[in-house]
Amino acid sequence: MIIGICGGTGSGKTTIARKVIESVNHQNIVLLEQDSYYRNLEDMPLDARRQTNFDHPDSIDSEMMVNHLKCLKDGLAVEMPVYDFKTHTRRRQTEHIEPKTIVIVEGILIFSDSRVSNLLDVKVFVDTPDDIRFIRRLQRDISERGRTTESVIAQYYSTVRPMHFEFVEPSKRHADLIIPEGGNPEIGVEFLCGLIREKLRAELSKAE
Repeated sequence: MIIGICGGTGSGKTTIARKVIESVNHQNIVLLEQDSYYRNLEDMPLDARRQTNFDHPDSIDSEMMVNHLKCLKDGLAVEMPVYDFKTHTRRRQTEHIEPKTIVIVEGILIFSDSRVSNLLDVKVFVDTPDDIRFIRRLQRDISERGRTTESVIAQYYSTVRPMHFEFVEPSKRHADLIIPEGGNPEIGVEFLCGLIREKLRAELSKAE
């Protein structure tokens, strides 16, 4: 089972994914983050890299991501890229991902690309108010990615906000489940955990 968790930047996608993994036997679940699949920009000058629109679907190496999802679905291990957000390049090391019964994929654009979306068995959208998402992004980019307040605000106005309304928000219509961050996300988390436990029980019965 491949579960896709989508939502705008700072919506809480990763938090919800990790809550689900913590609540279920994590040995049967693997997490793929779309952020790991940003295209490698090492052949561009650093200033040019910083001007890249990282909120457009073209910034994602969807071909590799789709290939990895298909491999995991077929029971094959993959080498997931490790992305350096300070230099906008891929690191030399990769993360070895073994196939599991449950694959969780999270990212802002996973519903926008039909090649990815068509591989998802369950689609979840985390719907969070814009102001909360911006504050979370500001805090994260400053503390984890070495950005300045001015650069985060500039990027938000130039690409993050317009791309959200062009690609992310419209993709909400594809969701099977919408989790309102302003409501009670625990209900959505428990619903997902129930689906996963049911799938795991079915797989265990097959093995027996």
